Amino acid sequence: MQPRVDLISLGVRSVSASRSFYVDGLGWPVHREVPGEVLFVQVNHGLLLSLWDARQMQTEAATDAPSGVPCITLSHNLGSAAEVDQVMADAASAGAVVVAAPQTQPWGGYTGYFADPDGYRWEVAFNPSWAVDGGGRVTL
Repeated sequence: MQPRVDLISLGVRSVSASRSFYVDGLGWPVHREVPGEVLFVQVNHGLLLSLWDARQMQTEAATDAPSGVPCITLSHNLGSAAEVDQVMADAASAGAVVVAAPQTQPWGGYTGYFADPDGYRWEVAFNPSWAVDGGGRVTL
């Protein structure tokens, strides 16, 4: 697994409230949005911040964070489902706990989740629409 983070996802109580804060308040530009579900903001070269409905995020990431404890995942994007399977196997061999085996998601991607020794969730993903151009702008 390359040492790289492509997407930071924050589980938020209200996507619309987070939109008001980050977009309307701070002036961060919307990269892509599914109203009420998820909002993406490009925050650096090839890096997106995802503001994701916490309940949906916790279900996919297989975590039952206690009420009031925010959910966060770090995502590592790869070029194929086979690469996802390999990185998940490598992580498990290194001592990670696989908390959600890789599977095709309703949005069209293929993801699995593992927990590091402290329980932080890593999403290992193949998103067929993910691309980063020479200027660092993500296409999603």
